[in-house]
Amino acid sequence: MRLKFLIAALAVSALTSAAPSLTAQVAPAAHAGGRPISVGVGISSYNLDYGPGRRMEGAVIRGGVGVFHGIGVDVNARSIFMRTPESLTRMQQNTFLAGVYYDGIHFGRVRPFVRGAGGIGTIEFPSRNPYYTRDTYTVYAPSGGAEFNITPKIAIRGEYEYQFWKEFHGPHYLNPQGYTIGVNYYIRPHRYRTHND
Repeated sequence: MRLKFLIAALAVSALTSAAPSLTAQVAPAAHAGGRPISVGVGISSYNLDYGPGRRMEGAVIRGGVGVFHGIGVDVNARSIFMRTPESLTRMQQNTFLAGVYYDGIHFGRVRPFVRGAGGIGTIEFPSRNPYYTRDTYTVYAPSGGAEFNITPKIAIRGEYEYQFWKEFHGPHYLNPQGYTIGVNYYIRPHRYRTHND
Protein backbone atom coordinates (compact mmCIF):
# COMPACT_ATOMS: atom_id res chain seq x y z
CA MET A 1 0.00 0.00 0.00
CA ARG A 2 2.82 2.37 0.90
CA LEU A 3 4.58 1.50 -2.38
CA LYS A 4 1.48 2.47 -4.42
CA PHE A 5 1.17 5.71 -2.48
CA LEU A 6 4.88 6.48 -3.09
CA ILE A 7 4.54 5.82 -6.85
CA ALA A 8 1.44 8.03 -7.06
CA ALA A 9 3.20 10.83 -5.17
CA LEU A 10 6.22 10.64 -7.48
CA ALA A 11 3.97 10.74 -10.55
CA VAL A 12 2.12 13.82 -9.30
CA SER A 13 5.42 15.49 -8.41
CA ALA A 14 6.83 14.77 -11.87
CA LEU A 15 3.77 16.17 -13.63
CA THR A 16 3.79 19.29 -11.44
CA SER A 17 7.44 20.01 -12.15
CA ALA A 18 6.91 19.41 -15.88
CA ALA A 19 3.90 21.75 -16.10
CA PRO A 20 5.87 25.01 -16.59
CA SER A 21 7.88 23.52 -19.43
CA LEU A 22 4.72 22.15 -21.04
CA THR A 23 3.13 25.60 -20.89
CA ALA A 24 6.23 27.18 -22.38
CA GLN A 25 6.12 24.74 -25.28
CA VAL A 26 2.42 25.33 -25.99
CA ALA A 27 2.54 29.15 -25.94
CA PRO A 28 4.62 29.62 -29.11
CA ALA A 29 2.35 27.21 -30.99
CA ALA A 30 -0.61 29.44 -30.18
CA HIS A 31 1.15 32.37 -31.87
CA ALA A 32 2.46 30.41 -34.83
CA GLY A 33 -0.02 31.15 -37.57
CA GLY A 34 0.43 30.34 -41.21
CA ARG A 35 -0.62 32.30 -44.17
CA PRO A 36 -4.06 33.79 -43.48
CA ILE A 37 -6.75 32.39 -45.79
CA SER A 38 -10.14 34.08 -46.09
CA VAL A 39 -13.39 33.96 -48.01
CA GLY A 40 -16.05 36.63 -47.96
CA VAL A 41 -19.28 38.06 -49.29
CA GLY A 42 -20.55 41.61 -49.50
CA ILE A 43 -23.16 44.05 -50.79
CA SER A 44 -21.97 46.81 -53.13
CA SER A 45 -23.38 50.22 -54.04
CA TYR A 46 -21.80 51.72 -57.18
CA ASN A 47 -21.98 54.81 -59.33
CA LEU A 48 -22.13 53.28 -62.83
CA ASP A 49 -20.61 56.25 -64.69
CA TYR A 50 -23.17 55.44 -67.40
CA GLY A 51 -26.39 57.27 -68.26
CA PRO A 52 -28.82 59.03 -65.92
CA GLY A 53 -29.71 57.70 -62.46
CA ARG A 54 -26.33 56.07 -62.32
CA ARG A 55 -26.31 54.29 -58.92
CA MET A 56 -27.04 50.57 -58.64
CA GLU A 57 -26.36 47.81 -56.15
CA GLY A 58 -25.02 44.29 -56.34
CA ALA A 59 -23.08 41.55 -54.61
CA VAL A 60 -19.48 40.34 -54.44
CA ILE A 61 -17.69 37.16 -53.41
CA ARG A 62 -13.96 37.08 -52.71
CA GLY A 63 -11.14 34.89 -51.50
CA GLY A 64 -7.61 35.75 -50.41
CA VAL A 65 -4.42 34.30 -49.02
CA GLY A 66 -1.53 36.03 -47.27
CA VAL A 67 1.89 35.49 -48.83
CA PHE A 68 4.52 37.43 -46.88
CA HIS A 69 4.40 39.96 -44.00
CA GLY A 70 1.00 41.48 -44.76
CA ILE A 71 1.24 41.08 -48.53
CA GLY A 72 -1.30 38.77 -50.09
CA VAL A 73 -3.23 37.92 -53.24
CA ASP A 74 -6.96 37.71 -53.75
CA VAL A 75 -9.68 37.27 -56.33
CA ASN A 76 -13.22 38.56 -56.46
CA ALA A 77 -16.30 38.42 -58.65
CA ARG A 78 -18.77 41.32 -58.44
CA SER A 79 -22.12 41.82 -60.17
CA ILE A 80 -23.92 45.17 -60.08
CA PHE A 81 -27.44 44.19 -61.09
CA MET A 82 -29.96 45.41 -58.51
CA ARG A 83 -32.13 48.56 -58.54
CA THR A 84 -31.72 49.38 -62.22
CA PRO A 85 -32.77 53.02 -62.84
CA GLU A 86 -36.02 53.40 -64.75
CA SER A 87 -34.20 55.48 -67.34
CA LEU A 88 -31.99 52.50 -68.23
CA THR A 89 -33.88 49.73 -69.99
CA ARG A 90 -30.96 47.37 -69.52
CA MET A 91 -27.88 47.58 -67.30
CA GLN A 92 -25.57 45.16 -65.52
CA GLN A 93 -21.86 45.48 -64.76
CA ASN A 94 -19.79 42.43 -63.79
CA THR A 95 -16.10 42.30 -62.88
CA PHE A 96 -13.74 39.38 -62.33
CA LEU A 97 -10.55 40.68 -60.75
CA ALA A 98 -7.32 39.32 -59.26
CA GLY A 99 -5.10 41.53 -57.14
CA VAL A 100 -2.40 42.12 -54.59
CA TYR A 101 -3.14 43.65 -51.19
CA TYR A 102 -1.26 44.89 -48.13
CA ASP A 103 -2.72 44.70 -44.62
CA GLY A 104 0.38 44.35 -42.48
CA ILE A 105 -0.55 47.00 -39.88
CA HIS A 106 -3.38 46.75 -37.39
CA PHE A 107 -4.76 48.95 -34.62
CA GLY A 108 -6.35 46.67 -32.08
CA ARG A 109 -9.15 44.93 -33.94
CA VAL A 110 -9.01 47.30 -36.93
CA ARG A 111 -6.82 46.31 -39.89
CA PRO A 112 -6.64 48.80 -42.81
CA PHE A 113 -5.66 47.57 -46.26
CA VAL A 114 -4.87 48.79 -49.77
CA ARG A 115 -5.29 46.75 -52.93
CA GLY A 116 -4.53 46.88 -56.63
CA ALA A 117 -6.34 44.56 -59.01
CA GLY A 118 -6.97 43.87 -62.68
CA GLY A 119 -9.08 41.62 -64.83
CA ILE A 120 -12.10 41.75 -67.08
CA GLY A 121 -15.46 43.46 -66.93
CA THR A 122 -18.65 42.71 -68.82
CA ILE A 123 -21.46 45.20 -69.26
CA GLU A 124 -25.02 44.94 -70.57
CA PHE A 125 -26.39 48.26 -71.75
CA PRO A 126 -29.34 49.78 -73.65
CA SER A 127 -28.65 49.94 -77.38
CA ARG A 128 -30.44 50.79 -80.62
CA ASN A 129 -28.72 47.78 -82.13
CA PRO A 130 -30.47 44.66 -80.80
CA TYR A 131 -27.36 42.61 -81.66
CA TYR A 132 -25.00 44.78 -79.61
CA THR A 133 -26.16 45.03 -76.02
CA ARG A 134 -23.18 43.44 -74.25
CA ASP A 135 -19.40 43.90 -74.35
CA THR A 136 -16.22 42.96 -72.47
CA TYR A 137 -13.36 45.23 -71.39
CA THR A 138 -10.06 45.20 -69.53
CA VAL A 139 -10.50 46.61 -66.01
CA TYR A 140 -8.03 48.03 -63.48
CA ALA A 141 -9.20 48.79 -59.96
CA PRO A 142 -7.32 50.27 -56.99
CA SER A 143 -9.15 50.11 -53.67
CA GLY A 144 -8.74 50.56 -49.94
CA GLY A 145 -10.62 49.97 -46.74
CA ALA A 146 -10.49 48.27 -43.38
CA GLU A 147 -11.56 45.16 -41.54
CA PHE A 148 -12.87 44.99 -37.98
CA ASN A 149 -12.40 41.64 -36.27
CA ILE A 150 -15.42 40.44 -34.32
CA THR A 151 -13.63 37.16 -33.53
CA PRO A 152 -10.25 35.86 -34.73
CA LYS A 153 -12.05 34.18 -37.65
CA ILE A 154 -14.85 36.66 -38.49
CA ALA A 155 -14.37 40.26 -39.65
CA ILE A 156 -16.60 43.03 -40.95
CA ARG A 157 -15.03 44.48 -44.12
CA GLY A 158 -15.57 47.88 -45.71
CA GLU A 159 -13.94 48.81 -49.02
CA TYR A 160 -14.00 51.65 -51.56
CA GLU A 161 -13.01 50.85 -55.15
CA TYR A 162 -12.43 53.01 -58.25
CA GLN A 163 -12.50 51.15 -61.58
CA PHE A 164 -10.95 51.94 -64.96
CA TRP A 165 -12.67 50.20 -67.89
CA LYS A 166 -10.18 50.63 -70.72
CA GLU A 167 -11.28 52.11 -74.07
CA PHE A 168 -15.00 51.98 -73.35
CA HIS A 169 -16.79 52.70 -76.66
CA GLY A 170 -13.73 54.58 -77.90
CA PRO A 171 -10.57 56.13 -76.39
CA HIS A 172 -12.21 57.04 -73.06
CA TYR A 173 -12.41 55.15 -69.79
CA LEU A 174 -15.58 54.16 -67.98
CA ASN A 175 -15.06 54.76 -64.24
CA PRO A 176 -17.57 52.93 -62.04
CA GLN A 177 -16.83 53.48 -58.37
CA GLY A 178 -18.41 52.56 -55.08
CA TYR A 179 -18.23 50.90 -51.73
CA THR A 180 -18.81 47.42 -50.40
CA ILE A 181 -19.78 46.27 -46.92
CA GLY A 182 -19.39 42.59 -46.15
CA VAL A 183 -18.15 39.79 -43.94
CA ASN A 184 -14.90 37.84 -44.18
CA TYR A 185 -14.43 34.38 -42.70
CA TYR A 186 -10.83 33.36 -41.99
CA ILE A 187 -10.25 29.68 -42.56
CA ARG A 188 -6.78 30.41 -41.17
CA PRO A 189 -6.71 33.63 -39.07
CA HIS A 190 -4.04 36.32 -39.02
CA ARG A 191 -1.12 35.90 -36.67
CA TYR A 192 -1.15 38.85 -34.29
CA ARG A 193 2.10 39.79 -32.59
CA THR A 194 2.33 40.32 -28.85
CA HIS A 195 5.00 41.78 -26.58
CA ASN A 196 6.41 38.24 -26.21
CA ASP A 197 7.17 37.93 -29.94
